[in-house]
Amino acid sequence: MSTGALLEPNRLRELRALLGELGAEGWLLYDFRDQNPLAHALLGLGKTTRRAFAYFPAEGEPRLLYQAIEASAWRHWPWESRSYRSWEELGAALSDLLGGASTVAMEYSPDSAVPTVDRVPAGILDLVRATGASVVSSGDLLSVFHSRWSEEGLRLHREAAQIVRDTAMEAFERAAKAVGQGRPLHERELMDWIEESLAAGGLTEQVGCIAAIGVRAADPHYSPPGAGEAVVDGSLLLIDLWGGKPGGVPADQTWMAMIGAEASPRALEIWDAVHAAREHALALLRERAAAGMEIQGWEADEAIRVLLRERGLEQWLPHRLGHSMDAELHGSGPNLDHLETRDERRLLPGVGFSVEPGVYIPGEIGMRTEVNVYWGPDGPEVTTPEPQDDLLYFSTS
Repeated sequence: MSTGALLEPNRLRELRALLGELGAEGWLLYDFRDQNPLAHALLGLGKTTRRAFAYFPAEGEPRLLYQAIEASAWRHWPWESRSYRSWEELGAALSDLLGGASTVAMEYSPDSAVPTVDRVPAGILDLVRATGASVVSSGDLLSVFHSRWSEEGLRLHREAAQIVRDTAMEAFERAAKAVGQGRPLHERELMDWIEESLAAGGLTEQVGCIAAIGVRAADPHYSPPGAGEAVVDGSLLLIDLWGGKPGGVPADQTWMAMIGAEASPRALEIWDAVHAAREHALALLRERAAAGMEIQGWEADEAIRVLLRERGLEQWLPHRLGHSMDAELHGSGPNLDHLETRDERRLLPGVGFSVEPGVYIPGEIGMRTEVNVYWGPDGPEVTTPEPQDDLLYFSTS
């Protein structure tokens, strides 16, 4: 997650070892006008306006190919470089850059299975393949060099996680108190207060939230029209909120609470299912880590779908189990996904992600639980303070 990570000479040895695991002879990064923001960040680039290729071979020094007018944009490049002038020159120059490599890794995902990785245009892939090289996905390379959390990123994430949790609890208390005083809050008003509170707590990056009551929470990305619904006695309230500190990894959590009255048997049934799914996923991750076995993102998603299928609820989970988290809330590392995509990237040490199963039955109910996980040296660690195990209750009296 450091700026220009691939320009740090001490990272080359690590990269070469990973290339061997991929069966690739090098990593070819392409960018044009920030079309590939992953390459842009990895190479520490400012503004560029022309096509450029940076090649990191498994053997030998990195090499750069850039358009002739872009010399200033690349003055920080520490190794060999060559410019091209015309489109007629580009094909031969690219072939020379790759030096006869038969397989290179790029930000490419077959069938666009993982959109966050699939950044290189089809036409550029044509140019690369015309040199005689085949292209494999750089997904695992991105996990290590782009999405791995730094110590500072983790430290700031922990601070953000506590602020996010505290804000959620205070929001529930605020909603319940307003009901008891006969002046119930509406969803939008509560959301505005949450965002203001997160900012006041020091979370100024990528801040947002959802507050959804009962049936409204059956829309996973609910946004209330106008003021939204009022929180009343007996409301089942979902609060999803997120934000981060500058330079840190954001925190992203979802909490469920009853305001006033007891939960219905159906609500308790749904809560038990989503909670069981979350714990099942975490148990699988821990088991694999303890056994020294690798796990791919799709496997965790599929495991909880089996559980929800047994309860007759899997059809009501229309999103992946979890998303990557790095400097971006929805990061470019591995997702826990076997629905929207089949994410076959490995969960490697240093990456982080959400685990957020939900059940959303239109016209009836919506419920989700969400925690964040960092894959540390000892395996997966839930970074969300005091994760929710039971439905929360907030009295209106």
